[in-house]
Amino acid sequence: MKLFYTPGACSMAIHIALNEAGVKYELEKVDLQSKKTESGLDYLVINPKGYVPCLQLDNGEYLTEVSALLQYIADSNPSKNLLPPVGDLARYRVLETANFVSTELHKNFGPLFNPALDNAARKERLELIGKRLDIVNSQLEGREYLVGDQFTIADAYLTTVLGWATFAKLDLAAWPNLGAYAGRTMSRPGVVATLKAEGMM
Repeated sequence: MKLFYTPGACSMAIHIALNEAGVKYELEKVDLQSKKTESGLDYLVINPKGYVPCLQLDNGEYLTEVSALLQYIADSNPSKNLLPPVGDLARYRVLETANFVSTELHKNFGPLFNPALDNAARKERLELIGKRLDIVNSQLEGREYLVGDQFTIADAYLTTVLGWATFAKLDLAAWPNLGAYAGRTMSRPGVVATLKAEGMM
């Protein structure tokens, strides 16, 4: 497999999941401005959507979208317990949480990367993110990870999004469970390996 990624972007969730699954893969960095890969390929030919992540499967096909890729990696490596099996309610709790991260956190952090965003809109966006983090902070009460004591694909996604808090100047001290959680997940070998590979540490 080959992961087309941009350092620190949402593709990092897929990178983390690949490392946690212990599978072999290649990396190809994508410049999202020029739409070129580091080897000079036209990324729009590979993924007409123009954004990351994109995973080239072993059969040569391409698969995109964070949630779909996370589920694919987990289901392809069931022994790693990144997602409970079909029929287990815990599976749907993980997917429920991963979708919350996608729609309520990922999408709300996105506009903060736009340099044209004015201060009023930025403040409003941060307040909304704060309300969503209140929910996650409560969910983490008494838990190691988002859905119990097992690291899952939802954690790979949230760990990635929390990495954007520094850029957004969002202090996680207001959410103590979340801050402690970030410390745990950021120190996992699979996450550390991802951060190093992407030049983030």
